[in-house]
Amino acid sequence: MPVFKLTRTLAFPPPDLAEPDGLLAVGGDLSESRLLLAYSMGIFPWYSEGYPLLWWSPSPRLVLIPEELKVSRSLRQVIRKGVFTVTMDTAFDQVIGQCAEISRKREKGTWITDAMREAYIRLHRSGYAHSVESWQEGELAGGLYGISLGSAFFGESMFARKSNASKVALAALVRYLAERGCTLIDCQVTTEHLLSLGAREVPRPEFLLMLQKALAAPMRKGKGEDTVIRGI
Repeated sequence: MPVFKLTRTLAFPPPDLAEPDGLLAVGGDLSESRLLLAYSMGIFPWYSEGYPLLWWSPSPRLVLIPEELKVSRSLRQVIRKGVFTVTMDTAFDQVIGQCAEISRKREKGTWITDAMREAYIRLHRSGYAHSVESWQEGELAGGLYGISLGSAFFGESMFARKSNASKVALAALVRYLAERGCTLIDCQVTTEHLLSLGAREVPRPEFLLMLQKALAAPMRKGKGEDTVIRGI
């Protein structure tokens, strides 16, 4: 299959035309409207600084169904002890910045470029992108961020400065989303870490069907919500 070159027109080719590795298109921009269209079609941007903007729709796709989350005995103990305080949307800029720094140390570069960071901060201010933070003694110990559309959450990146900090953030988020009717958490690409937490691979056609159903069912809002995520 050819890799499609995007123009200024707000459109993407069908995801099933992606290359075997998931690469679908090149070019375009990181405007809010294009990003939201991409996610609604099961497409996401992923590229490095100095390279063209690349759009992907891999198959298989890694997903986590909220009811299938696996919490190990050791992680349950950490949660019960209250080692971390978990909040939502209190430090989005810090979380995405930490995710970018963690990637640089591990990979000699980061796919969270300055342009990507600015784009997702704009999405956060528009109410589409959200962060979850784990705090220990007043310091940011770990967290994650992603996009929420319908009853789907698209996980983008996570980081940990302290052991288990990102896992506690994820467990809290999954519980929070499940209580509000979330049916699908898109983990994008497979990692052993996410597999250990209950994520599983599904073929692209199955993922797109799951996504279509999730987009048609908005998540419920909780009563008396504050920034602290409780009840994990």
